[in-house]
Amino acid sequence: MKSLKNKVVLSFITIIIIIVVMLQILFMVLLRNHYRNNTEAILLNQLKISSELYSKYYSYRSLEENVSSNVDAFWNTTNAQVEIFDVNGNLLMDSIAVIDKQEVKEPLDVKEALKGNSSSWIGREKYYKDEVLAVSYPLKDGEKVVGVLRYITSLSEVNSTIKSITILFVAIGTIVIIVGAIISYFLAGTIVDPIKSLTNVAEKYAEGKLDVRSELTVHDELGKLSDTFNFMADEIVKREKLKNEFISSVSHELRTPLTAIKGWIITLNSSETDKQTLSMGFDIIEKETDRLTNMVEELLDFSRLTSGNMKLKKIFESIEDNVNYIKNYLTPRAKRENVDFQVFCQPNIPEVYMDPDRIKQILLNLVDNAIKFNKSGGFVFLNVITDSSNLVMTVEDNGCGISKEELPRVKEKFYKGKNSKSQNGIGLSICDEIIKLHNGTFDIESELGKGTKITVKIPMITDRNEVVDEQD
Repeated sequence: MKSLKNKVVLSFITIIIIIVVMLQILFMVLLRNHYRNNTEAILLNQLKISSELYSKYYSYRSLEENVSSNVDAFWNTTNAQVEIFDVNGNLLMDSIAVIDKQEVKEPLDVKEALKGNSSSWIGREKYYKDEVLAVSYPLKDGEKVVGVLRYITSLSEVNSTIKSITILFVAIGTIVIIVGAIISYFLAGTIVDPIKSLTNVAEKYAEGKLDVRSELTVHDELGKLSDTFNFMADEIVKREKLKNEFISSVSHELRTPLTAIKGWIITLNSSETDKQTLSMGFDIIEKETDRLTNMVEELLDFSRLTSGNMKLKKIFESIEDNVNYIKNYLTPRAKRENVDFQVFCQPNIPEVYMDPDRIKQILLNLVDNAIKFNKSGGFVFLNVITDSSNLVMTVEDNGCGISKEELPRVKEKFYKGKNSKSQNGIGLSICDEIIKLHNGTFDIESELGKGTKITVKIPMITDRNEVVDEQD
């Protein structure tokens, strides 16, 4: 398997090679065109001078006569090979006389020049080793084309110069690629090495070594990922601690009623137990059994919520029935605790689409906590009203309150406050999940030593037509 570092280096080098090659091809094309265009411009300028000279001083005579008597005038301005063609495209003169005039066919650039335009051609001639550049220009008598003057020069020096410069730039390009490869190797290291470090940390986490921390200090995305790894490890440790405390707390909570039940069973099993003791024992066993049942139900609810298997059984029902149940169920306990428990429910609230058992569970939990964490002589107020679009349920007390440090975490799973009356730490988290399943909101306001106010809002769905699709 290829390492990530090798892949990154290879990618960098590939990009560098592509860029260097493209730039060199572009440069060589531009360089060749530059030198050839310069050579063509020089020949064209020389041709214009010779053509103007012919038009001014020699045009009174025919081209053939001028070739015979004034031929030197046509190549005094150039070192190139000079050819002269008549108006029919026949070669009249060649300055180097290397070929028979009869063998020369009318070149394309000459044909274009006979039309009155300058023209050039690059190709090979058998009497030159390298490519040649030929430039043709019309000779005129006034506005009439009487022939063509053609200069031919070898491109050997131009090509040699281009070749030398090309070799130089290929060498420079090779050096750039080598240097780029070296730099790419180190740049890849700055990317891959931190990833390797984070991978090692992740592997340690997988082995259960949650005390390991990433030590990356870079200020980029990898640095942020490193901080996230460390934060994740801290949270896992905290959750593990909370889970262990939760298991310990639940074990203790289960042991207490089981111990009481077992003790009374032993007592009631005695032949000396009187009727009054039997009645009291059975009453305690029943209460402790109910307590165990409630704890198990709460644990089952928590399990369903965390696994996403909890399903609401929504129906249209009056919230007033639930409020009255809470009032009747918890008023005796509030009196035993010497807590003033007051309930208000707005009259004539329409039936709301909800899961009544779950709403009842929420109110029981919230009011039970308000009573539990209150003091003798305190008060608990349950208020149920509606606003423009929500069913609003408020539980307010003047109990011990919650500190600013604990308040953001009280709805977390397994979290137990510092108060000695705190139990398994899942009650509020279950309420929070049930409220979310109702698309509601759950807000807690509290001040240590002064009390707590909890507001639950559930969307008011009272039109049965709105829930047809959901029920289907």
